[in-house]
Amino acid sequence: MQTITKKSINNSWAGAIAEPAKEFPLTQLSIISGKIPDGLRGTLYRNGPARLERGGDTFGGLRQRVGHWFDGDGAILGVHFTDAGATGVYRYVQTAEYLAETQADRFLYGVYGMHPPGPIWKRWSQQMKNAANTSVLALPDKLLALWEATNPYALDLQTLETKGLDDLGALDNGLPYSAHYKRDSETGEIFNFGISIGSSVQLNLYKSDSTGKIIQKTAFKLDRYSIMHDFVLTQRYLVFFMPPLRMKMLSVILGVTTFSESLLWEPQLGTQVLIFDRENLSLVSRGETDAWFNWHFGNGYEDEDGSVVLDMVRYADFHQTNEYLREFASGETHTVTQGTLWQVRLNPQTAKVSAMQQVVNRKCEFPVVQRAQVGQPWRYTYVSLMPQRGDIDKEWFGAIARFDYKTETLTEADLGENRYPSEPIHAQDAQNPEQGWVLTVVYDGNSHSSEVWVFDSDRLDAEPVCKLGLPSVIPHSFHGTWNPA
Repeated sequence: MQTITKKSINNSWAGAIAEPAKEFPLTQLSIISGKIPDGLRGTLYRNGPARLERGGDTFGGLRQRVGHWFDGDGAILGVHFTDAGATGVYRYVQTAEYLAETQADRFLYGVYGMHPPGPIWKRWSQQMKNAANTSVLALPDKLLALWEATNPYALDLQTLETKGLDDLGALDNGLPYSAHYKRDSETGEIFNFGISIGSSVQLNLYKSDSTGKIIQKTAFKLDRYSIMHDFVLTQRYLVFFMPPLRMKMLSVILGVTTFSESLLWEPQLGTQVLIFDRENLSLVSRGETDAWFNWHFGNGYEDEDGSVVLDMVRYADFHQTNEYLREFASGETHTVTQGTLWQVRLNPQTAKVSAMQQVVNRKCEFPVVQRAQVGQPWRYTYVSLMPQRGDIDKEWFGAIARFDYKTETLTEADLGENRYPSEPIHAQDAQNPEQGWVLTVVYDGNSHSSEVWVFDSDRLDAEPVCKLGLPSVIPHSFHGTWNPA
């Protein structure tokens, strides 16, 4: 955690995180340009760190800034598209820790990249804050705000009122439920995982029905702690890659280092490949491949010959991307890190990688596919992209793009100077299954405002078909989802 005073913002993108986000109630959104498509009916939800500082409001005190972008308090944006137009609502997730820190007007808990304030011995038994800031899962009767380290919080689908922690019927004793679930659109099943640290490090696997209730779970012992932020679902398998990281466990327990600082990059360990049967959650195979790091996968499926084909954004190592994200919270970055889109082919019976190739040689992140194609053969992967004009060590993503695996072409929508999109989310048209839309929340640093842009998925490089104004600035967020009506 760092204590800072007010300073000028040098980077346009940093205006979105310069101060804590302001909530707004359910509000009719104005149309800036274009028209809402007749078949766009449902809700866009987005989650991200919206409060990166506390204090400084009374007696001239100094502000306290989070230690890492991952540490900020989560807030959810909901944009409802109906026959009557579009309405928006934006609310912080009212976690127990958020309420306590709001009451105290200062940080009280440690998170991924920061310690709780006070002497070192106070860190020994201090709980970690549930930041509830990473992703969302829309269920029939509730919205879950997801994080990495414990139970999710449930919210009202319409108003985003926080209902409380939710154990989904089986997350005993605060078992972690990760941010990157996979939902099979054909069966309705939802798969997820969580890594728990106790006397051993365990990879917990969960299978839920379409309501989110966990109907099956198992635990697999890992030989060390490593960040596994995401995984791949195919027709028959769950595929995990465990990067060559090791944690200095004792230094975390003693409060000497933060969770983030304790992670060591050890490329000689190689990347472990773990493949599980999605029916019974048992281990099918375990292998090893080259050392790399990745936060996110796009999608995966099984080819005709039984091979698993998947794509992901790959980094050369962990420390550079982690340091870049730490710096990001301060509004100024210096570390050069470049993740690019890769396609991987592997044998699920042996966990051996047979082929790997870079398919987009541009800095990108947040790969997503159409919701109905998760775990199935797919043609298009959508990403947030660094424009050709961007300085990759100082700028944030200023474009979105679609990579076409059939034609091997990249279609790009460059939003223009000082405009920054969120992860692009695909929404299928309710009236025409052949039609799709791409939704992104844009921070405009020129006017210090936020908007929702809607693109025709087949004409991504054309003007948006619709732009909607939002009542307040929405800070850069991590992940979202489209929930069809």
